[in-house]
Amino acid sequence: MPQQRTSQPLDLTLELVPKARFDVVELRSHFAAEHEAFAQYPNCLYWSSHTTAGFLDRSLAARLSPNGIPSYLEAFRTIFPEGAGYEHDRLERRDDLCPEQRAVEPRNADSHLAFIAGGLRPCVTHPNRPDESVFFVDLDGVVEGRPRRRLTRLIGFHNERVVGTTRIEVPVSTHPIDSINLKDKRLGVYEQLSEFVTKAGIGKGRLRIMLDPAERHSALTINEFETLLMRHDLAEVLRNPMRFFAEKAGHAWANPRAVPAKTLGYAKYDFVRVLNKSLDTLGLRGSIVERLLARTLAVPAARFFRMRRSVSLLVSERPDGTNGLIEGTYQSPILVQWARAQRQTRLLDVTLSELR
Repeated sequence: MPQQRTSQPLDLTLELVPKARFDVVELRSHFAAEHEAFAQYPNCLYWSSHTTAGFLDRSLAARLSPNGIPSYLEAFRTIFPEGAGYEHDRLERRDDLCPEQRAVEPRNADSHLAFIAGGLRPCVTHPNRPDESVFFVDLDGVVEGRPRRRLTRLIGFHNERVVGTTRIEVPVSTHPIDSINLKDKRLGVYEQLSEFVTKAGIGKGRLRIMLDPAERHSALTINEFETLLMRHDLAEVLRNPMRFFAEKAGHAWANPRAVPAKTLGYAKYDFVRVLNKSLDTLGLRGSIVERLLARTLAVPAARFFRMRRSVSLLVSERPDGTNGLIEGTYQSPILVQWARAQRQTRLLDVTLSELR
């Protein structure tokens, strides 16, 4: 007797226990029994409430072999070493923290920057196929020997129907390198997004925010909008992608513009040699990372980093019983630019779809 189709999406929240600070978990095998409950659904949305743990874009994950995913991520963890003098980690300067929070707050700027630069996402969709792996990547899973509590949400659904589109113009500064918190009340952008979702009246869905195709030198991410992290650390990275690696490793060639063209090849060799040495203990092949990273000495950071032109937000029922945008405590949609906009605004295309 054929299985009867359930009309409503199936929504489960599952908890993971990280085994190390950097941990990659294949969710289908890790939660095999739970995925069995999704067998009748041809699609699945995966959501993370965290800013240092999430998912690779499906297209990128498909290009990397399962063994290549750790190598890809280790490349960014090498560029952003732990404890490399990040402003975000100077907890005494963090006005957003009370004394009690400062006592327990992890120093994890490196994990935030690797999440952003590596193109990790908190919300992705996958076809629900037994042979298609889904990897949960944790960049800050263990702090001082204690595993952090990590949650992932799985929503099985049959299809996704577009219910509305809109365009939003975001004011940006004249600074060539800047980050804009789309939840900043002075902009009113998040309020427009929330109102757009509320008027649609859907139960479960996905809000996709994408830069207009004409926009250049900009990207979108979802992360913690902490001033020292966004206005200092991320800005430094966009100016010089080797900034923090150099501070940790003490290499003068970190500023590629200061390296004469005739010695650029030697600088690249030196970089790969140091990088390979740092990965020896992990048993990773330097050549995989070499092809990915050596270009950073010759091109701007923005062309190397895998920051995306779109982000997705989950729409579902909130704790107060109303339906709307769902985000983790510290998650904010953020627009990043590394060159001035032609006008002092950037245009976003927004699509709302219902999961059924």
